[in-house]
Amino acid sequence: MIAVAMNDAPEDFAPMLNAQRDGWNTAMELRYVSATVDEVTAEWTVGPQHLQAYGIVHGGVHAGVIETLASVGAALNARARGQSIVGLENHTSFIRAVREGTLRATARPITRGRRTQVWEAAVTDPDGRIVATGRVRLLALEPEAAVAGETVAVKVGSPGPRAP
Repeated sequence: MIAVAMNDAPEDFAPMLNAQRDGWNTAMELRYVSATVDEVTAEWTVGPQHLQAYGIVHGGVHAGVIETLASVGAALNARARGQSIVGLENHTSFIRAVREGTLRATARPITRGRRTQVWEAAVTDPDGRIVATGRVRLLALEPEAAVAGETVAVKVGSPGPRAP
């Protein structure tokens, strides 16, 4: 289990995630609000990089954010065992078109097994209306497993794998 703070509240990894954003999170301007083993929440302000040809947020952005938050939550859970996480399935439904504003996504676990996890997420607009929902199934890899031909290892202090 992830270390628990003195007040028994789950440790919040959002500051670390924001300080160590990868290329996709940086490109999407995703800001983590909170990130614990039980819930991951992030926000982003809609910009030109998020829009498709009709001027609405591209469905791939919603699917990507949902998978990212589910992966972070699953990785936080699996890191105590030295495991890394990869996605197996992402089922995202687009409910409402959005052109602007700050969107918020929150992911929570449905199941957290030793080999697989399932997380569910919702994206909401500034008025709290659901924009997209999704469910992601993830596989927990044993330490030093190969992913796309490269061995990955969970680094201490990181929520998930990074290729060497």
